Amino acid sequence: MTEPPFRRVVVIGAGLMGTSVALALRRSGVEVLLEDADPGNLRVAVSLGAGVPVVADDSPGSDSTDLVVVGVPPAALGPVIAGALARFPGAAVTDLGSVKAAALAGARANASVGAALDRYVGGHPMAGSEQSGPLAARADLFDGRAWAVTPHADSRPDAVAAMERLARTCGAFPVQLSPGEHDEAVALVSHLPQVASTVVAGLLTTAAEGHLVLAGQGLRDVTRIAGGDPELWTQILSANAEPVARLLHEAADNLHRVAHTLEKRDAAEAGLADLRNSLERGATGVRRLPGKHGARPEAFSAVPVLLPDQPGELARLFADVGAAGVNIEDVRIDHSPNTPAGLVELWVHQDTVPALLEALAHHGWDVHG
Repeated sequence: MTEPPFRRVVVIGAGLMGTSVALALRRSGVEVLLEDADPGNLRVAVSLGAGVPVVADDSPGSDSTDLVVVGVPPAALGPVIAGALARFPGAAVTDLGSVKAAALAGARANASVGAALDRYVGGHPMAGSEQSGPLAARADLFDGRAWAVTPHADSRPDAVAAMERLARTCGAFPVQLSPGEHDEAVALVSHLPQVASTVVAGLLTTAAEGHLVLAGQGLRDVTRIAGGDPELWTQILSANAEPVARLLHEAADNLHRVAHTLEKRDAAEAGLADLRNSLERGATGVRRLPGKHGARPEAFSAVPVLLPDQPGELARLFADVGAAGVNIEDVRIDHSPNTPAGLVELWVHQDTVPALLEALAHHGWDVHG
């Protein structure tokens, strides 16, 4: 029987992220102890099978704990990390916070004498949900996702190795960055999109109801993450304020240029060229994003299929695609209000599109586009 990757892990903070880490560790047979300031969160996490509550004998001076994972809100990270280093002197300590430089600075400011920061290595799994709390937690939340591991100058190699082992145990792949590099990266790939989504969603508050009926999947895609917890995102954005503000200014400048072009209603070639360049730059940026298994997105094509709004139709569609020997790389469903059908986009490898179209036609599916 394979030995578990850790003897015992203590998870402090039984919210969405902490409980998901605990569930992933339990999946690998790791003993997990849970702690949360909210008794309700703790009860729910325990009922989900994420672990058992920490008791008094499990914390001060315990030498059986390999790792402590801190999953508390950003504003509380520094004191809790420092406290974990003091309470568990034989354990490596990591956190799940979205901003790493502030977490490290907070840990330094709160560290007590003898609580060596060399056992602390920051971490940030690049997964989550617009939902919050332990009820939204899943053992597979991190499967196939990047997990930033952010050692500082004094981090011990064995502590870094433990964090990379944690990421792999949870199904993720570790990516090592410095705390500063991490914060610059997430400002672009996570925090800026959150603000942009929130701004667009905010415009919907004054829209006429009749206009919102026309909303399609594009708007839903853009605004989905705007449903996140405002208090949590206030803390995250405040902790990473400088790089996010810089990117927002750059994005605002680009938006102003597009708005100025449109306001002039300039049909001359120069005006149209500026607009086209902005749109082409966006398309180029999208193509830089890695797709499934690291493949470029252009390696896949979308095949839109009209799906009747009836029980079993989606399962029948998937079965017909599978019978044709075609692998679905991704799927998106566009719900059509007030109609008895929806549009399903099947993303498949370009080479399989002809076979898929033939199979769909054979089974009577209505393919659009």
